[in-house]
Amino acid sequence: MKQLTDKVAALTGAGSGIGRALALELAQQGCHLALADIDDSGLQETVDLLAGSNIKVTQCRLDVAKRDAVYAWAEAVQRDHGRVNIVINNAGVALSGTVDGLSVEDYEWIMAINFWGTIYGCKAFLPLLEASGEGHIVNISSVFGLTAQPLMSGYNASKYAVRGFTESLRQDLELTGAKVSATCVHPGGIKTNIAKRSRVDASVATATGGDPGDAVSEFEKLFFNTPESAAKVIINGLRKNRRRVLIGPDARVFDWLVRCFPSGYQWLFTRVVKSRSKAAAKASAAAR
Repeated sequence: MKQLTDKVAALTGAGSGIGRALALELAQQGCHLALADIDDSGLQETVDLLAGSNIKVTQCRLDVAKRDAVYAWAEAVQRDHGRVNIVINNAGVALSGTVDGLSVEDYEWIMAINFWGTIYGCKAFLPLLEASGEGHIVNISSVFGLTAQPLMSGYNASKYAVRGFTESLRQDLELTGAKVSATCVHPGGIKTNIAKRSRVDASVATATGGDPGDAVSEFEKLFFNTPESAAKVIINGLRKNRRRVLIGPDARVFDWLVRCFPSGYQWLFTRVVKSRSKAAAKASAAAR
């Protein structure tokens, strides 16, 4: 889809981070927007930033984990805009903790948003994309959909699931000759609020010997890229109909690691976490 002018894009997680940056970038391309987020105030801020743009913008408070709500939103977008050309399933959350420490409910929570929210978005909008004559689905996975990490089993599971689903979806669309395509995006560390809004189980402290809050701070140190740069890369990938889009040097390094060391990279990541835990413990002891 090389031309975005006058197209209609439906975007979840539009209230902050990559979602907001995508909304602003798509607006600059002349794309009409149907924006959704569970955060009313953040969503309104995004809409306010779009004031004066020569495009149509609609907004909806949406919990992507609610199937009926996602389908109702898709119907509203079709009704309000007349068609849908692009769907970007961007809404997501993070979860940290050992498998033993996390509850089944924790896993259900993250899968409902990250994975089932993506499924609902694709299923609800796919017929509308096909009816538009030219459509594209963009699903946001992560570098955690390329490599597994210690203490991130829930997040890994959800993002691997998004990756597998999207790659299979793309092949289905090619097999059936549909005028719709799909792209899976793997951002590296992006400077968004996902770490601050993540669930960090107490088992992280037990496993690392540190404070759960420190885990969030360590996670944020890996954020090299801005939402604005990520949005540009994603839209470029959409235009070029890429199967996979990697965002940031860290994403490329992770992709290289898993290709060269399919199982060995796991040992490396575990060693890094252990090393950081020891360093943090020494720093804490010295500060006393």
